[in-house]
Formats: sequence, C-alpha cells, structure tokens
Amino acid sequence: MPNCDGNCKNCAQSSDCESKIIKAKLNDQSSIKKVVCVLSGKGGVGKSFVTSSLAVYLNRAGYSVGILDADITGPSIPKAFGINEQAYGEDGLIYPLLTNGGIKIMSANCLLENASDPIVWRGPLLGNLIKQFYEDVLWEDLEYLLIDMPPGTGDVALSVFQLLPVDDLIIVTSPQDLVSLIVTKALKMANMMNIHTLGVVENMSYLVCPKCDEHITVFGESHLEGFAKENNVNILAKLPIKTENTTLMDKGKVEMIQLDEIIPCVEAITREEF
Repeated sequence: MPNCDGNCKNCAQSSDCESKIIKAKLNDQSSIKKVVCVLSGKGGVGKSFVTSSLAVYLNRAGYSVGILDADITGPSIPKAFGINEQAYGEDGLIYPLLTNGGIKIMSANCLLENASDPIVWRGPLLGNLIKQFYEDVLWEDLEYLLIDMPPGTGDVALSVFQLLPVDDLIIVTSPQDLVSLIVTKALKMANMMNIHTLGVVENMSYLVCPKCDEHITVFGESHLEGFAKENNVNILAKLPIKTENTTLMDKGKVEMIQLDEIIPCVEAITREEF
C-alpha cells in the first residue's frame, strides 16, 4: 500500500494488503489486557527508572504487571529489581522471572550466563527476539505489560511498533533543550506509526533541597509546557531527583522506592478501561 506505516491496527485496507505485517500473537496460556511502551528517543534520561517506577506503583495498586525489556543491547531492568538468575524454558515456553513483589520480568540479560556479556546483534535479530519475548513467554494473565524501549527511533522501536499490539505510549524527557529536540523525533515517529501517545513524563525535573524544600532546577528551567503545547501531548508527571531512589535502583531494590509524583501517570494509564 502507498504511504503504509506498517501499523495495520487502524488501517481500513489492512484486510487485503499484500504487504501486511503479521502481528505477534500471544501463546494460548497468556493474556494481556494493555500494552504500554515507555520511550525516550535518547539515552540517559531515566527511561528504565520511569518504567520500573510505573511497574512498582501499578503493582502496589493491585494490578498484575509485567515488564518486557526491549533494550536488548543495554538492559537494566533485571538489575533494578535485583534479578540475577537465568530464565528457563519448557514445552516451547519461556518462564519470566518474578520480582519480590510479583512483577514478571523478561530481558535479554535473563538469558545470559554472565550479565556483563554483550549482545552484538544486527537489527533483524533484535526484532525477532522481542517478538519471541511477547509470543513465547508465559505471561499468564496480565493487566499491564510495560515495554522498556531502547533509546532512539531505530530498528527495535520500529519492530515493537509494527509487531506488537501497543495500546499506549509514554514519552520520557528531561529539562534540557537538546533532549526535547530529540524526544520530538520519537513522538513524531509514534504519530507516523499511529501509536497513541498517552503523554510525557519529565524526569530529573528538579532537586528538592533537604534543608529548606526549595526546588532546584539542576538542569535549567523546564520547557515542558511549551513542548507539550507544541506537540499537543499531555503532561503526565514531573519527577524529582531523589538520591535515595537512584541508590535503590543501583542496589536492585527499586520496589522500595517512594515516588508519589508518578501517581498521576499511573492514574492516566489506568483511567481508560481495557
């Protein structure tokens, strides 16, 4: 089809499209009500931190949650949750690893004998692995599957948008102007692929002074309002820098974080019915 974006979900002509992309299908022992991607377009803005925090707060609210770590070459989700063991398979299915709180995790690092070993693969292989993580993992019954995306708008992001039934997208940014420029590219890619953007989260928005509670804009003044207005997206949350939370991430204890500033984002995810 001319001008095909590869996303057949909302295409009226998809039934007779010769180039129709075959979507990934869950195994018959699993069901997922909603798939939410967390994307930044750029590394270093705390995308995995936001993904982990959302999973923790959704889990605390009583929802069944899983994380598919699509950052194949730079996975950090297992470390954030203190997961060091390998996943195993049986009868054609891969069993996800469970966090202490019951969040299901699947990541490339869960398949390696040594977590520090690199995965040096080209784009098609990365896309195939992500498809396998969706199709062949025994997710069982999940209400929310969060996908922690790699930075950028390359092969993996394209594979996720084309192959997986993504319901919502959350964009993660930080206050720097350069980050906003690059994140805009990711947002425009999502629009091209007809992926619904739930809104934007600004991470590292400010630092709270431990003595006087003053909000210190470490990375300069935020331009999030202008960014959101220009791109017609909702502002979901502005997250502070909290040393104690980054320390918990590094120690594999992210489920102990206190980050109530992310609650509006959680409410936005759960507001729409399945």
